[in-house]
Parts: sequence; structure tokens; C-alpha cells
Amino acid sequence: MFTGIITDVGRVQAVERHGDTRFTIATAFDTETIAIGASIAHNGVCLTVIETGPGWYVIQASGETLSKTTLGGWEAGTRINLERALKVGDELGGHIVSGHVDGVGTLVSLRPEGESVRLTFEAPENLAKYIASKGSVAIDGVSLTVNEVAGNRFGVNIIPHTQTATTFGGLREGDSVNLEIDMLARYVARLAGQE
Repeated sequence: MFTGIITDVGRVQAVERHGDTRFTIATAFDTETIAIGASIAHNGVCLTVIETGPGWYVIQASGETLSKTTLGGWEAGTRINLERALKVGDELGGHIVSGHVDGVGTLVSLRPEGESVRLTFEAPENLAKYIASKGSVAIDGVSLTVNEVAGNRFGVNIIPHTQTATTFGGLREGDSVNLEIDMLARYVARLAGQE
């Protein structure tokens, strides 16, 4: 489990595509404290660490993961939001995030709003019904509050800190992002018979 509070912006160092795809990730995390088999969220996708070294570690992604997330477009140099898994007793600063991406959305507009930036995303139709004004959503692993919803589109406000502490400062209109809907919204819909 994760909180959607990003603790490092890593960078893809290398991509090896044969069978499953291996990504070598450069990080500021102390890799001596990352166990083989540990779960780390990468732009919101929970992946297992299979190898470590000084300032880097390796993860492996299946074809299914590559087809259902933005990972298929990663290349050497791609910046990614990283979050290590929660430990019992950790502060839950965002919202409960599983690291299981529900789908890929698109940034349709980006506009300054004071010192912040208003980002408007379009969600796939099957996910839009779970996104509610003042509810939570994880975008590329970042826990955010939804400001408004209009059909399949929803807006979030990104303060200056979030712009610099995540990959959001580099987003451009048309970019794809990983979306994870709020776990509570999913279960409420299921109980209400909408899923």
C-alpha cells in the first residue's frame, strides 16, 4: 500500500526489452535499505525490485503492465515519481493507494492559476464515473483532490511544491498519465450494484 506522497523523482537509466522488460532506475533512495522483492510505486505502478546497486535498482514489467499503463513509453532518461511502500505506523498523508493502475488518462489542458497550475485530464469512460468533485485520485502515483468534474474530464490544482517535487512540472498537453481511482469509490459503486 502507498499514500500517493512522492518521496523521490527517479530516472530510467536503462531499458532491456526481451521477454519481460527490465528497467534500471536511478534513485536518491538509500538502495542498501531496499530489499530484493520490495514493492515501490513507479508513476503509480507497484513493481517488485529484483536487483539493487549503489544509487540504482532494477524492476521487471510484464507485457500486461506495459499495455495497461504508460510504462511502455519509458526510455532512458524518463523521469518517474517514486514512492516506497508504507510501513505500519507511517503517516498517511495522501490517501490509500494500491499501486494498481486502473487506466491511462490524457492531459487536455494546463493553465496557470495564481502560483498554481490547473490541470484538466480526460479519463477513460469506464473510470470517469468513479471520479468525484472533492474526491481523491492518484495521477502518476500522486495523491490529488479533484476540483471539478465535467463528463469524462476532471481538474486538479498543482501547487508550486508539487510541481517541483514530482514530474508534474514537465507535463505537457497531450501527455498520457496513469490513473488510479479512489479505492473507496470503487467499493461504494460495487455495493450500489453499479459495477
